[in-house]
Amino acid sequence: MATTIVGSILMFLAFPIFVVIAVSFSSADYLTFPPPAFGFRWYAAYFGNAAWLTATWLSLWVGTAVVSLSVTLGTLAAIGIQRLQQPLRVVVTSLVLSPLIVPTIVVAIGIYYAYSRYGVIGSPVAMVLAHTCLAVPFVVTTVTASLAGIDRRFAQAAISLGATPSGAFWQVTLPLIRPGIFVGALFAFLTSFDEVVVALFLSGSGAVTLPRHMWDEVRFQLDPTIAAVSTLTVFLMVLLVSAAHFLRKRSEQLGKDISH
Repeated sequence: MATTIVGSILMFLAFPIFVVIAVSFSSADYLTFPPPAFGFRWYAAYFGNAAWLTATWLSLWVGTAVVSLSVTLGTLAAIGIQRLQQPLRVVVTSLVLSPLIVPTIVVAIGIYYAYSRYGVIGSPVAMVLAHTCLAVPFVVTTVTASLAGIDRRFAQAAISLGATPSGAFWQVTLPLIRPGIFVGALFAFLTSFDEVVVALFLSGSGAVTLPRHMWDEVRFQLDPTIAAVSTLTVFLMVLLVSAAHFLRKRSEQLGKDISH
């Protein structure tokens, strides 16, 4: 009985995705379900449209830059937070994770007014910095979880054997938390690649990301190309989330092996 209920809920949640995937292979000139016939017409339209490809490459570039910045800042922040005393640790952690709590529209408005003063609206660099603010909390969360499963005596033992503090970090701590860093990097990329609210405020005409272009297409020219792009995005998200799940399992197994 429980399995039937859970399965029904999952099917209810996944049904819109299946509809979008089916419509993406439609041969009709407009969005219709069920499709009258199947084909790859709208995938060809996507790959043959310069505006779509430009937006996609920009999103990939912004996502990669966000991963680099957020992983560096988030890892350093997680290590620093772990070394704080408990009362101060709670305060700093709350501030770092605040972008996850505050509504995205509030963050977008604040970033927009801050960036407009310096005339950087419509710049890809501005988009990278804004998305990094949203992505860092995910890296901090995953790296903090990895650090919590590591015995500090490992690094202390390395230092007692002659390693410098930085050497102990690079040779002992970093390899142990690497799966957590990779998971944080994947979620940082997903956060940037899938973000639309901040993009609506900051993209202007010079930094139109894929979600922003999808938003414009839905508003002004609705055809099954949007379903094809959505399907490709869904497959990319599933691939990355599966990789994150695999890395999390590997991290847990690595922690068990070390503890034994």
